[in-house]
Amino acid sequence: MNFNNESMRITKTYYNPNNNTKNYQLLTPKTKGSIRTIKMDKQVINEFKKHLTYQKEIKMAFGNQYTDFGFVFAKEINNPGYPDFIKTVENRMRRLLKLSGIEKNVTPHSFRHTHTSLLIEAGVGAKEIQQRLGHSDINTTMNIYAHITKNMEKKASEKFSEFMKGALD
Repeated sequence: MNFNNESMRITKTYYNPNNNTKNYQLLTPKTKGSIRTIKMDKQVINEFKKHLTYQKEIKMAFGNQYTDFGFVFAKEINNPGYPDFIKTVENRMRRLLKLSGIEKNVTPHSFRHTHTSLLIEAGVGAKEIQQRLGHSDINTTMNIYAHITKNMEKKASEKFSEFMKGALD
C-alpha cells in the first residue's frame, strides 16, 4: 500500500489449495501484466487505514503470539497473522447474503467482474481496464468482458440517435 500515492502494488498471488494455515505459497502472478499498480480513491484508502489501525490493535493484543507476515487481511485468532483462507471469506459472504435475503451465488472473485462491469458502464477505456485487471493481452479483456449492460446499449442507441438528428438537420 502506498497511501501517499493512493495506490496498491500487486506482486504476488496467494495459493493454498488444501486450506492449510501454515503451508501456503505466495507465487508470482500468471503474467508480467499481472504485476501492476492500482490507483484507489480516497474512500478506499481511508477504509484501508481504518483496517490497518484495527489490525495493529490485534497485533498488540496478541503480542508475541501474532506472527506478522505483513498481510493486509490476516487471521485474528487461531494462528493470528497468517492469511485467512479464501474458503473462510466465501463462507462469511454466503452467510451475509443469506441474512440479507439475497439468493445469488457470489464469491470474492465476483467482485472483480462487478468492478469491471461498473468501469465499463462508467465509460473507462478498455486499455485502462486491461491494465487494472492485469491482463497482458487486450483480447483477453475484450473476450471476457464483451458483454455490455442494457443501460449501455440504451445509451449507445440514444447517442447514435442524437448524432443522426444533428447530421440530418
